[in-house]
Amino acid sequence: MAPEDAAMLKVLERGAGEPALVFLHYFGGSSQTWLAVIERLADAARCTTPDLRGFGASEAAGQYAISDYTDDLERLVGALALTRYILVGHSMGGKIALAFAARQPAGLQSLVLVAPSPPSPEPMPEAERSRMLDTHGERAAAEETARKITARPLPGPQFEQVVADNLRTSEAAWRAWLQHGSREDFSDSMDKIALPVLVIVGEADPVLSPRLLEQQVVGRIAGARLVTVPDAGHLLPLEAPEATARHIRSELRRKNPSAT
Repeated sequence: MAPEDAAMLKVLERGAGEPALVFLHYFGGSSQTWLAVIERLADAARCTTPDLRGFGASEAAGQYAISDYTDDLERLVGALALTRYILVGHSMGGKIALAFAARQPAGLQSLVLVAPSPPSPEPMPEAERSRMLDTHGERAAAEETARKITARPLPGPQFEQVVADNLRTSEAAWRAWLQHGSREDFSDSMDKIALPVLVIVGEADPVLSPRLLEQQVVGRIAGARLVTVPDAGHLLPLEAPEATARHIRSELRRKNPSAT
């Protein structure tokens, strides 16, 4: 999916059925992040997940503001001819999903936000921001980050996937998120979201706690709901794919009761 003014995106698809599910990955992740969740949902819905520009196998091109990602998403939805869909965003992908929903796009049925970066500047200690900027591309730093943000140890293959995704993120996309994207503030546009919104967060998330998301996301959107996953950290699609998929399926049933 690559119009002349867009990045070339790698897109993974599984399953069939409406409304479709469109998954957006976290900062430093890729479409592979969602595989274990998609395997549990492809029986009920068409599941689509791109590598966002500068991440995974997608092209590192152009700019990396939130608006660039939402433009890419708008093009993707059009290219795939999605007429009814639920947007599922994790961490950075959650912030992108919020910005996209504020545009009030046709066909969007609801949002599922998994440990989302808030629409306000994401709280991050400056020492940690500097560490991540200074050490990108170093395997030891990628491993340290993976351990820091999880509460449940990841199986070997999943841990290696997390590290590999981190290391192949483009330098430009990496720096843009840490220096600019994570700090973008469009919280004053949250009143434009008039859709069902479900926020899923790990009880032990060391990055974005349930309390913070209650204040910065749920409290800003009328009717938004929050559910927690016990003993889980920030990488819910990998740490707790069964629970994550169960909550997404419950939202899917609201729009399609036959999605058992």
